[in-house]
Amino acid sequence: MIDDLWYKNAVIYCVDVKTFMDANGDGVGDLEGLVRRLDYLAGLGVTAIWLLPINPSPRRDDGYDITDFYGVDPQIGTLGDFVDFTHEAKKHGIRVLMDLVVNHTSDQHPWFKSARSSPDSKYRDWYVWSKTKPRDAHQGMVFPGVQDSTWTYDAKAREYYFHRFYDFQPDLDTSNPEVRVELQRIVGFWLQLGVAGFRMDAVPFVIQKKGAGVVHTEQYGHLTALRNFLQWRTGDAILLAEANVMPEKNLDFFGDEADRLHMMFNFLVNQNAFYALATADVRPLARAIERTHVGLDECQWANFMRNNDELDLGRLSAKQRKRVFAELAPEPRMQLYHRGIRRRLASMFNGDRRRLELAYSLLFTLPGTPVLRYGDEIGMGDDLSLKERSAARTPMQWSTEPQAGFSLAKKTILPVIDQGPFGYQKVNVAAQRRDPNSLLNWTERIIRARKECLEIGWGKPRVLKTDSPRVLALRYDWRGNAVVVLHNFDARAQSVTFGAGPSGRGELINLLTEDHSRADGRGQHHVELEGYGYRWYRVDGLDYILKRTR
Repeated sequence: MIDDLWYKNAVIYCVDVKTFMDANGDGVGDLEGLVRRLDYLAGLGVTAIWLLPINPSPRRDDGYDITDFYGVDPQIGTLGDFVDFTHEAKKHGIRVLMDLVVNHTSDQHPWFKSARSSPDSKYRDWYVWSKTKPRDAHQGMVFPGVQDSTWTYDAKAREYYFHRFYDFQPDLDTSNPEVRVELQRIVGFWLQLGVAGFRMDAVPFVIQKKGAGVVHTEQYGHLTALRNFLQWRTGDAILLAEANVMPEKNLDFFGDEADRLHMMFNFLVNQNAFYALATADVRPLARAIERTHVGLDECQWANFMRNNDELDLGRLSAKQRKRVFAELAPEPRMQLYHRGIRRRLASMFNGDRRRLELAYSLLFTLPGTPVLRYGDEIGMGDDLSLKERSAARTPMQWSTEPQAGFSLAKKTILPVIDQGPFGYQKVNVAAQRRDPNSLLNWTERIIRARKECLEIGWGKPRVLKTDSPRVLALRYDWRGNAVVVLHNFDARAQSVTFGAGPSGRGELINLLTEDHSRADGRGQHHVELEGYGYRWYRVDGLDYILKRTR
């Protein structure tokens, strides 16, 4: 049992250390640079930092091909630097989450090198082998169009090895008890260094049975065992899972008694949110919110607009996906893996501030905990000349100084965006800090408002009926308090009528402006929403009751 549900009202900020801030001038971001920016993140309102992979790696897949689970990539620092970072983050009131990538290793990992060297190796059974190429080798690929098989022949081992991802990322056999014990050692090691939890990569694959001719069924008991170990070691540490599963499986991953994962990313809501942002039709999004309601106090969704990968639209129908592509990624070079978009949000909206505010207002008011990606707070763009996912992974833009203030080096790990409307000369932190009307300062204010609305993080969500399919209305109730939020996904103004519930028959107090709303004699509210407009209201039912009894 976890002893502190801090994540229910957290604001999580996703950082790639290598592209955030370079302190030593070698062109690669580092932990020392991240420490220097903790004041900035604390001022923004961040309460938890999620670090993308920091382990040693050949970097053929942006660090997800790991060669040492107990080390730090020397390009970004040392274990000592990491401990210093977690210590400084704690002083700023910020927890640290790190990526736990244990579905596979790099093919350069000492374990795999030993495994392929001899069938008698201790590590041979830590991976998944087959003497012949399985019939289903061309099914279940994570990167269609780039990857052509899930089984690759190794000449030294004289067998095929299984890899759900790229061929240089052989899968670990997580059904092997020795592998599971090692996974716990890894978790325990980083907890001891100050980590407050883990974002688990590819969780459905981690817990699946693997092998030639094997039905890839999930073994949920592995999650229960890991959760028990985690809570035993550190009472308030959490597991945040990347698990793009359908709603009927949600409880399998959370656990009927909330004894598995603490949090999962809500991919179904995310994808339907982008359908709404592209088409102004909120009905599929409303259904997705209702379908993913869990109702277990310890369980929480994590919501995001964009993450470090492509925007995955695989849960949408082909027709829906086509409409989103047409609106937000009309050129083939903007799309990836036949299912996703490799652009940042600001460029998808052509820099339209109204649409950006709508999207981030939605992010901070969806059921669950908001996850903001580095650079989103200033509206960074992308570089489509870069390969695959790298287009949206460019360095943070801090100022108008050379290399956007990210580094003093002439060449950086990825090129800084220096051309067009999203070039660092126009989009950077320094300029926006000086502008009270900037997206950065708006984001800081919306984060403050979100942290004051405990109902959203803790309360029960309910979709309210409106007379417009363009407007999403949500209500949250918690401990006798309630919040109502409205979002107009249409470019045109909408006049919307809705009932806010029994205690919302009086006045709705606007939390962002002076535009309050009083119900009519039938208990209905009538609100004028400008194009891409949004409202956050606190339900003032108690005030209404007192006035009626005077």
